[in-house]
Amino acid sequence: MARNWIARFLEAIQAERDAARNTVLSYARDLADFEAFLAKRSTGLEQAGRSDIEAYLIDQADQGMAQTTRARRLSAIRQLYRFAFLEGWRTDDPAALIKGPKRHRHLPGSLSEHDVDALLDAAATTGRTDAERARNICLYQLLYATGLRVTELVSLPVSAVRGDPRMILVRGKGGRERMVPLSTPARSALQEWLRHRDADQEAARKNGRAQSGFLFPSRGKHRHMTRERFFLLTKEITAAAGLDPAAVSPHTLRHAFATHLLANGADLRVIQTLLGHASIATTEIYTHVLESRMKDLVFDRHPLAEHRD
Repeated sequence: MARNWIARFLEAIQAERDAARNTVLSYARDLADFEAFLAKRSTGLEQAGRSDIEAYLIDQADQGMAQTTRARRLSAIRQLYRFAFLEGWRTDDPAALIKGPKRHRHLPGSLSEHDVDALLDAAATTGRTDAERARNICLYQLLYATGLRVTELVSLPVSAVRGDPRMILVRGKGGRERMVPLSTPARSALQEWLRHRDADQEAARKNGRAQSGFLFPSRGKHRHMTRERFFLLTKEITAAAGLDPAAVSPHTLRHAFATHLLANGADLRVIQTLLGHASIATTEIYTHVLESRMKDLVFDRHPLAEHRD
């Protein structure tokens, strides 16, 4: 039975939690790594005890694994053994009392509004053809206008953006749906890209090629642009914008979206909804941008805050 534990656990979280494909793959990699470690100790998931799990965590630290990686892997192990206990595969839960490394919440990297402008300008001029340039500026205008996760963006169905909508429906983590508004520049870029995209898809139909139902089609197995391709494109456009490619990723635009909204007075609860965060605690990491605004409010607007020489 133990050989099927991981597969059955992954099937369960996918069915019961509607876990995203990337989440399931991450669990699979982490648990496979743990299982391989147990094999070296001549044991397995069915027999492993608390000391085996703690030895694994120590080994991870000795290998220089990041604290976040170790915490994530322990979380996967805890969930697996909790599932095994509930299913009756084990009479105990060896991971229940293990304390993992505390996760430090780092401030997310972001971009200034000037940097975003430079990135958007570069996106509009990067590409071999008019269609590629239209696709690129559409990608980044949408990303900055909505704060979508990368997977949400590249897998956006074309049906969601038909008819020049002011808002679009997005299906995010855990199958949760939310509405996000589109800015005027994003809507303009979207309409221009749709013109190129639809022409290309019509040509594909006439040539007998399969068509894609996604906004950003691809001939790959997923039928839409991959996260990896978008990551490489971001590095190319970042370099063209004169920014440091090592400091910018697609997720940086999502952070910029939230940071700039908050800095310009948006309510934290609104940003939570737009980002699709299940908990306000996740959104609160962006409150670092409020420090300068709070100082301005106290020193410039408080009735007793007179400016004295």
